[in-house]
Amino acid sequence: MRRAPAALCLAAAWLLAAPATTAAALADRVGATFTLMASQFVEAFQPVEGLVVGVDGDLVYVDIGEGRGARVGQELVVYRKGAEFHHPLTGKPLGRYEDVLGWAQIRRVQARFSEARFVPVQGQPRPQAEDGVRITRGRIKVAITPVLDLTRQKSDLRRVPFMLATVLERSRRFQVIDPLTVGDVFASGEARVEEVLALPERAVRVSRRFEVSGWIVPVLLERRGVTYLDVTWISAVSGTALFSHREALVPASSAEAQRFPWEPGVED
Repeated sequence: MRRAPAALCLAAAWLLAAPATTAAALADRVGATFTLMASQFVEAFQPVEGLVVGVDGDLVYVDIGEGRGARVGQELVVYRKGAEFHHPLTGKPLGRYEDVLGWAQIRRVQARFSEARFVPVQGQPRPQAEDGVRITRGRIKVAITPVLDLTRQKSDLRRVPFMLATVLERSRRFQVIDPLTVGDVFASGEARVEEVLALPERAVRVSRRFEVSGWIVPVLLERRGVTYLDVTWISAVSGTALFSHREALVPASSAEAQRFPWEPGVED
């Protein structure tokens, strides 16, 4: 009888520890899965420059096709070159002023050109043939929402945005807003992940707060007993989803192999 309380304490300790271990393992699997997906986001934002070759209503056609890396969901700045500016001492031309007319969101790609939806800047003229388009060579400024968990596991996934941010920063194509700062906005109720994902006006409004080009929204969902990571890119310009990728979570053993150097190992 005297040993019963000790046994109960050990059982209670095991029950309390089990959810934490499971939660940590799930976060690791999400991070490892995104590591495998990240190249698709990097490829979608490779620097590129081209020209508008035609305009039809709210559609623009650009001379960037599949062969030059065009992808459905890419968002290009549309600009018009203005007057030259010169060196104040030598008088030599250094470049031209540029007026941003809006953005072209690619929705159909052909071998030598792409069709895009034009999103205008208020007060600027409509685009015309020979206006320029580009994806900048500079880093793309993005924010990552907290994970939207649609599974029944209800694990602690608070560190996942930090893991995703690390992967994106290492690609040298993205500048990621501090996930802690972003998380505070969602924790306080100022914004909800569902709003960023489904309500364009709300997504644009919260984007202005951080001055980002887009949002990365990670979602966990289950289909026929399989847990998937679905990651969607939301435009900060229009608030619409431009593209998304979905992958089944890697096994726990694979997640352990892909742990980040700054993370401690998993203890049994």
